[in-house]
Amino acid sequence: MSKGLFITAIGTDIGKTYVTGLLVKRLRDAGVNAGYYKAALSGAEEQPDGTWLPGDAAFVAKTVNIPEKPENLVSYIYKEAVSPHLAALREGNPVEMEKIEADYQASLAKYDYVTMEGSGGIICPIRWDEEHILLEDIIKKLDLGVLVISNAALGSINNCVLTISYLKQKNIPVRGIILNNYDGSNFMQADNKRMMEEITAVPVLACVPPNASELDIDVEVLKGLYK
Repeated sequence: MSKGLFITAIGTDIGKTYVTGLLVKRLRDAGVNAGYYKAALSGAEEQPDGTWLPGDAAFVAKTVNIPEKPENLVSYIYKEAVSPHLAALREGNPVEMEKIEADYQASLAKYDYVTMEGSGGIICPIRWDEEHILLEDIIKKLDLGVLVISNAALGSINNCVLTISYLKQKNIPVRGIILNNYDGSNFMQADNKRMMEEITAVPVLACVPPNASELDIDVEVLKGLYK
């Protein structure tokens, strides 16, 4: 039976897509039939032929050599680099939960392990007109656990704890934390890691140093995060 895992971050530009690529790569390098899916992407990149490339999906597909076109890995692709709900309002293409469900199930039919990347941080409106959809609604609808991507920079304790507290308040399972751009020799970052774990009671499962091309995590531990 195929399984999925949702990836969120403590904010924008934390490296969620980068770490997601490393996660999927770790699985595929171990011979696991692993795929990638994203519900909504804003800030697509215009190509010379006039098409719009979903950059996040393109990065992951290239990183892990997924044999699919990037545009087939994302349900909704928006041009403007704003929150998906605003891009959808401006472009007249609102997210439909039924399409997300169908596309996610189609991904599960092709892959044994599907890594679903979120948009921005956890409190991200996906649709906000006569219907309201937040990322948490999608996570609950698809019955997914969440892996939180953080960094260990100044202020990260607050942002990480708030993200995890929100997820717990919404009764969404938190599978763990991965720290990106981590420098273990830095005393502040090392202490931030310790404090995140102690305050949230959620383990840091891996630390990704700057410019890493591999994720240092046991494959069986990683597979165990998926449901």
